[in-house]
Amino acid sequence: MDELRKLFRRAADHAADYRRSLPERPVGRPVDQAALDRAFAAPLPAAPTPPEQVLAELVAAAEPGLVATAGPRYFGFVVGGAAPAATAADMLAAGWDQIAFNAVTSPAAVAAETAAGTWLKDLLCLPASASVGFVTGGQAANTAGLAAARHQVLADAGWDVERRGLLGAPPVRVLAGAERHATVDRSLRLLGLGTDALREVPADPQGAIDPDALAGALRDAGPGPGPGPTIVCLQAGNVNTGACDELRRACDLVHRHGGWVHVDGAFGLWAAASPATRHLVDGIEAADSWACDGHKWLNLPYDTAFAFCARPDAHAAALSYSAAYLVGSGGVPAGADLTAESSRRARGFAVWAGLRELGRDGVTALVDRCCALARRFADGLAASGFEVVNDVVLNQVLVGFGDDARTDRLVAAVQADGTCWVGGTTWRGRRLMRISVSNATTTAADVDRSVAAIVRLTHRSVAR
Repeated sequence: MDELRKLFRRAADHAADYRRSLPERPVGRPVDQAALDRAFAAPLPAAPTPPEQVLAELVAAAEPGLVATAGPRYFGFVVGGAAPAATAADMLAAGWDQIAFNAVTSPAAVAAETAAGTWLKDLLCLPASASVGFVTGGQAANTAGLAAARHQVLADAGWDVERRGLLGAPPVRVLAGAERHATVDRSLRLLGLGTDALREVPADPQGAIDPDALAGALRDAGPGPGPGPTIVCLQAGNVNTGACDELRRACDLVHRHGGWVHVDGAFGLWAAASPATRHLVDGIEAADSWACDGHKWLNLPYDTAFAFCARPDAHAAALSYSAAYLVGSGGVPAGADLTAESSRRARGFAVWAGLRELGRDGVTALVDRCCALARRFADGLAASGFEVVNDVVLNQVLVGFGDDARTDRLVAAVQADGTCWVGGTTWRGRRLMRISVSNATTTAADVDRSVAAIVRLTHRSVAR
């Protein structure tokens, strides 16, 4: 066991050294993909290899291809780092190697999920009675929420979709904003509803769903005697602008028509955790299901996300199963009953630890700080003469640099430079730089350093 202790300590030392390097490490770097592939692609040896040698070979092979996504100047996609206590808890979870299927396979894992889920609902202003499934990401959370929605709207129409399937079922119509996240469409495909079931509702100038257009779409029953089973997908945090739908008004409209409201709040749902931004998600508690990530703004390790449902019975009916050999299955829904996975790693330990480390005030401060730094980013680039095209209401900033080709060149140059990492996007027919401020370790100095790098690279591209 001494050898095992040495091996685990060596792995922890490598991880800690990497984390310590992040503030000054190049965020991205040009990668020789062929060389990286060769480093991993040696023939599988016939004889066993000592674990310490394997670990050293892994570190050497991976190092040239690591991207500092956990660092303070990674502003791509919506990616947080992983807080120290949460990371350590995840390392323990790997060492404990628990199966978080139910309270028989791991009582501790289920207890951690239950406690952390209670904290999450309180922070996000969701009903205390809601169920919580610990899933891999926003895609899985949207799929779980929409599976519960599919179950309930068809059950209300007298159809048991879990027993009878969709063949011959009453058609389900799905309404969603024109700027919804693409995972919504993918979930509809995975659930057999198909994207033909989806009707786009126009968005306002910042990308939030137009409530008047939603009201009109709900009144438009289409063919048949009535509107039929209806699911409406709303959004907290437009992936480009950060804009949030008018949730209270939209939920009222949908429920008056007998529909189910699912909210994709992958990162924007965290606006509820701060008094300064809570107004953006006013009425969030009135929805029926919610999707939210932990590895984005909450700064938990990958992969961590949550599927909440105001109807635990619908949640479990859509996703749970039982079998004679599954000891403990069929009781109060928990663990795997609320996800589409049976072989589940114990994500709840890291969630519990991350929330315990931050506390309520720490979560609020994290949200407020990222929003303030996003505004600092926008102000710095605007002062340098660039066009900030969105209202910076959360942690998302969109910037234009003239024509599309120039913007794309600049984004590529910033990524290659290594000072920071930003992404490109197409919004309203324009190519734009997309900046997401989501990391708990980002400082004002990091933002200023990144703005200076963007300005420097812009001037260099003009000089050429």
